[in-house]
Order: sequence, then structure tokens, then C-alpha cells
Amino acid sequence: MEKTHDDTIPVSIAEQINLLASMTAEFANTLNVDETLQTALCEITDYLEAEGGAVFLLDETSQIITCVACYGATEITGLTLEYGQGIVGRSVAANEGALVRDVKNDPSFYGAVDDQTGFTTRSILCAPLSVKDRCVGAIELVNKKNHDDLFGETDLKVLETLAASAALAVINARMAKALVEQERVKRELELAAEIQRRFLPDENSSSEEQIAGINKAARGVSGDFFDYFTLPDGRLYFTLGDVSGKGINAALLMSKTASLFRCLGKTVRDPGKLLGRINAELCETAAHGMFVTMVAGIYDPRPGCEGLIRLSNAGHEPVVLHQDDEFETFGADGPPLGIVPPMPGEDGAYQEVQIFPKGGSLYIYTDGLTEGYTQSGAPLDTIGVRKILNAFQDQPLKVQLHHLVQAVSQSGEKLRDDVTVLALTDSLRKDDEIEVKASFDDSEQIEEADGEWLIDFKFPARPSWMKLSRACVREACLKVGCDEQTTTDVVLALDEACQNVIRHAYGGSSDEEIELTVRQRPGRLVFRLRDFAPMVAPGIIKPRDLEELRPGGLGTHLIQEVMDDVQYLRPTQGEGNLLRLVKNIELNKG
Repeated sequence: MEKTHDDTIPVSIAEQINLLASMTAEFANTLNVDETLQTALCEITDYLEAEGGAVFLLDETSQIITCVACYGATEITGLTLEYGQGIVGRSVAANEGALVRDVKNDPSFYGAVDDQTGFTTRSILCAPLSVKDRCVGAIELVNKKNHDDLFGETDLKVLETLAASAALAVINARMAKALVEQERVKRELELAAEIQRRFLPDENSSSEEQIAGINKAARGVSGDFFDYFTLPDGRLYFTLGDVSGKGINAALLMSKTASLFRCLGKTVRDPGKLLGRINAELCETAAHGMFVTMVAGIYDPRPGCEGLIRLSNAGHEPVVLHQDDEFETFGADGPPLGIVPPMPGEDGAYQEVQIFPKGGSLYIYTDGLTEGYTQSGAPLDTIGVRKILNAFQDQPLKVQLHHLVQAVSQSGEKLRDDVTVLALTDSLRKDDEIEVKASFDDSEQIEEADGEWLIDFKFPARPSWMKLSRACVREACLKVGCDEQTTTDVVLALDEACQNVIRHAYGGSSDEEIELTVRQRPGRLVFRLRDFAPMVAPGIIKPRDLEELRPGGLGTHLIQEVMDDVQYLRPTQGEGNLLRLVKNIELNKG
């Protein structure tokens, strides 16, 4: 008869209860589960009088089983098994214990360890580390210390009971680790969202009434962005973009693209060229399959510039101009950024359009707005956007944007996609523009369709190149039969115009280009001189009063005296200024 403890409980059962209580207490109080597993393994191995023991844990992602602790005859920590491999793997896969009194008769026995260590395994006792249907590993014991003894069913029941306690500790530790990781990710997402918000323009900027934007993320971070800033000459550079995909990857690409816009936009004053530069960079570094649809533009509110907007669209939703209750759209001029790299030797510039808003407002938005669900359950679409803009067209921009976003933001429901809108109004531009002559008519900007090209010359804006430009103009005049005096006068006028470009447009000697073209038409020579400096309002270019006695400033008088027609035009594409000069000629027939 088995001895009893306190005359009521058999000694073996009391010892099992004490061991289980001790292990449970250790697991409950520990901050290091791996260390406690090692201690518990030692106690279990000694209690069941085994030569050695090991704890294996299952990686629930990779399904690899790894020995994390061992005790006794041989050291196998770090040993890995495939799911279902060996007696341990079988026990984990089936989530049931295994009692193998003679491993030679078990086809699942994995003998490679014995081959490597020289240890001889005779029998194995294995219990899964499981709670209900979730198995996270196994405890394996090998060989009874007394070679004549074998593991029994009672040993298996004891091991399974102790393994269940250990399994609960492992699962709790993994849950705690997962919660810590979730909290860390949550904090990082909050920080990422805060960093993203810092990429957006200051809501209290002085341009707030003239331009405004809103960004509402469907998740913690957004793949949409918008930005704007004022150039030193008073023009307003703006952009809106939408990165493909969701989550952190999209947010990182958004941050990079927004940074490129802000950095490059300070020196690249052509929206089309700017998109080309950003596209080249993204094609080199963006993750495969990711791209950005983006709109970039420059708005010119300066007197005499008529609120000109130069706009370039890389694969984005059509831009909308709302003017006098009418809507006009401007679609994409090229593919999204990050897909098609520029050809070797080319800048990859995107096309630009010129828009004269005439007091209207420009709206750029992502597809999260038009595809967002309204209260009726249907997408807002373009018609819905226009209805809202018509209804609130007399309200400030921020109020208009609020109503647009509110239309797809149902209470208690998540957004279908990030929603970003940027709006710019020309209605606040001061109506004090200087009258400019009819040289602004489109018909005047169309290049002459007939006549002979005499010069098509590009050169750096440096005084050292003026000698060559004067020689080219002189050669053109003489070629068509101009007399010496006329030739000299024309050369002086063109030289003065070029010097003005260098001094006033570029602010001094520069590697930026000047374009000079000369064409002969019946009875006249047509000169076109173009720079790529920030645009100057043509109406404010006036000669100085001849009564005012001081050095310099008479170049405009000289040009107007020599030439029969002087027009300051806008280039049809890109940044810069265009001077068109016409000289009527009487050919020297002598």
C-alpha cells in the first residue's frame, strides 16, 4: 500500500501537487519565461527520474520547432525540427502525448541527434505544450535513469499535467509580447502620422484664404499629400499627390515625394520639369510596383499676370476649374511618377497647360473623394463634387473643403480611402492690373507660318557670349540685304535686350540659357528672344523718362526707337519671358 501524507493523500500525488503548485507560482511571478522553463525542466526531469529532458517551442509563423532548453545527458539547445518531424514533431502536430518504450520500433524516431552526440536513446516520453486546441511546443524526456525501468502511463499523465501549466505560461508570455508590440506599433503609427502632418503646410499661413487643403487618412497614416509655398517673387507653388497602396510603405513614399517637391521646387520653376525630376528619382529608388499620381502647378497673383496658372498632371484625377458656374477639367499629361524612367539624355519633363482662372477657383482631389460613399451608400462621384461646389461657391475655401470631406465621412464608419483636397481661388487677386496691349492675344503668340529661318541660337546668359550673338545677328541682317546703318542699329538693339536679360531677368551672369531666333518674312525681320527666368508682368516694363538725368536705364528707349514693333509675350510652354521684335526692312537693291 502506497504511503500517505497527513494520513489522507498518497505521497506521490502530494509531490505532484507541490511540483505543479511550485511551477505555477514561478511562471506567474516570472518576467523571464525562458529562464523559468529551464528551471521547470530540471525539476520535471529529476521528478520523473529521466536521464535528460528538453523543451521545444513552435514558431507559429514559420512552423519550425526549436529546442529552447535542455537538461541532463546531452546538449541540444538550438536544434530545429520541421513540423511533424520526429516524435516531438509528431506530438506537436497531433497535439497529443507520446510514450515510446523502445525507439527502435518507432518509425518517427529522429536518430540524427544520437549520431551527432554519441548518446543512446532507448525510450522517450513526450507531452505537448498545449491549452485546448492551441499547441505551442512540447516537453521531451529520454531514458529512465535506472536502465531497467521504463516510462509508464502514469509518467505521461504527470508530464501532460505539468506541460499544460508551462504551455499556459508560454501562451501568456506570447500574448503579453504581442500586446507590447501592438502598443509599440500604435505609438510608432501615431508618431508617423504626426510627422506626416508636419509635411502639410501651416494652416495659419498668410496664403490660407487664397489656397487651402485638407487631408483625412483612412488609417493611421496616409498615402496622400498636398503642399504649397510662396516663391520669393510672390508666385505660389502647389502640389497634390496620391501614392499607390496603403500603410507604412505608401506613407514612406509619400514622405519622400513631398520632400522632393519642397526641395526641388525652390530651384525648378517649371512644374513639368519638376515632375520629370521627381519621376527620375522615384524610378531609381521606389519599391517595385509602387507609383505616385501627382499634380504640380504655379499660380501667379502678381499685377499684370492675370492670375496665370501653369499646371502639369502626372496620371492624376482631372483638375477642375470652377468659373462663373461653369466647370472645366484638365486631365493627365503623362503617366504616374515612378513607372516610366526618362530616356537617356532627356530631362523627362511633363507637358504643361496654361490656365487663366479669371476670378474662378481650381480644385485638385484624390479618388478617395469621388469614390467615397455618401450617406445614401452611393459614391459621391464627379457630379456630387460639382453640386457641393456650386452650393458653397460663395463660402471661404476651408468651408468648401469641409463640406466636400463631410459628404464621404459618415459618423462611426471608416473612410473607404484617404481623402485629400486642395483648392486655390483667383477671386482674391487685386483688380489693379496694368493695362497691357493686344500683344497678349493668342493670335499674336502663334509663330509665323511662313518665311525663312535665319538664326536658331541658344547660349548661356554670360557677357562673354555677347560677341558671338552680335555676330549672328549682324550676319542675318547682311544676308537679307540690310544696309550698314540698319544692321548696326539692329545689332545694338538685340545686344541691349540680351544684356537686360542677363542683368535683370537672371540677376547677373548665369549658366541659364537665352534663346534667339530670327526669321525673315516679306518686308520684315522677326526676332524672338526668350529667357527662362521667373516671369515678369509685361505691362510693368516701361522705359525711363528721358527728362530724368541719371546713368543707365535707356536700353528700352533704344530698342523701341530701332524696332518697328516690340511685344512682351508669355511663352506657350514653361517658365520665362519672351520678347518679340519686328524690324521693317527695305532691301538694298544696289
